[in-house]
Amino acid sequence: MEDLVNNSVLVLAGLLVSFAPAVQAQKPSAADTAALIEMTRAATLAYSASLPDFVCTEVISRYRQVAAFAAPSAPVKGRATAISGGAEPWQSLDKLTVKLTYFQQQEAHQLMMLDGKPTTLEYDSLNDGAIISGEFGGMLKSIFDPASQTSFLWEHWKTERGRRIAIFAYKVAAANSDYSLESRLAGSMRSALVGYHGTVEIDSETGRVLHFDHGADRIPKELEFTAVITTIDYDFAEIAGHRYLLPARSKIEMRSPMSAQKNESEFREYGKFEASSSVNFGKGK
Repeated sequence: MEDLVNNSVLVLAGLLVSFAPAVQAQKPSAADTAALIEMTRAATLAYSASLPDFVCTEVISRYRQVAAFAAPSAPVKGRATAISGGAEPWQSLDKLTVKLTYFQQQEAHQLMMLDGKPTTLEYDSLNDGAIISGEFGGMLKSIFDPASQTSFLWEHWKTERGRRIAIFAYKVAAANSDYSLESRLAGSMRSALVGYHGTVEIDSETGRVLHFDHGADRIPKELEFTAVITTIDYDFAEIAGHRYLLPARSKIEMRSPMSAQKNESEFREYGKFEASSSVNFGKGK
């Protein structure tokens, strides 16, 4: 499989040439903004298919905050910032060590250790704290899927690691969203499709997304969440001699009227998925 870096440059070379002069301007024109979004759309929609099958270790530190104040779930312009408020400090709940397998463009999670000790518990069976998936292109693909009819608004430039980064605010209406929130209350599972908003940080030369965040809008009361906010940061990692842009860190915060939960994840030890390995995607997957 070719390196993701080379793939992106080859496929998007025409757009790179057309957009390069606008990078020097303080604010891009409407045409150059649209060109950058389309370049990013092409790179993002091809992202999942470009990844090889691999395994990695995800270390999840989970926290809880009690007696928290409710945060509004109405849409807010711009970045989906960390949830504020709460009368008490965050309390450590546990630390999960998870074997994450990416096979045929699907994620599977196998819980290996709980608080540093081997466990036979299933990842999906954890009732306390939040569990998430979809870091490897699922949500990002939805943002740039034409069916989502995402609205983008250029905010500003920044420079990071010598790269010119464009910051965009975005919003996806509930009518066009495939973002499903789930809650487990009294032993039952409840879910709802909701709209969302946030920001994306895009490398202006390649169209690759280096960071994005999203916050849920107008969460139904029956889910008993007042806010759900997720952030994901990407960096390069090597798999079988090739470098790929992959999640390095993620964070999710979920708030209800009386408590809040937070997960902070680190992704480590990326490696090639071996054909002899087994993978279990869980019930119904």
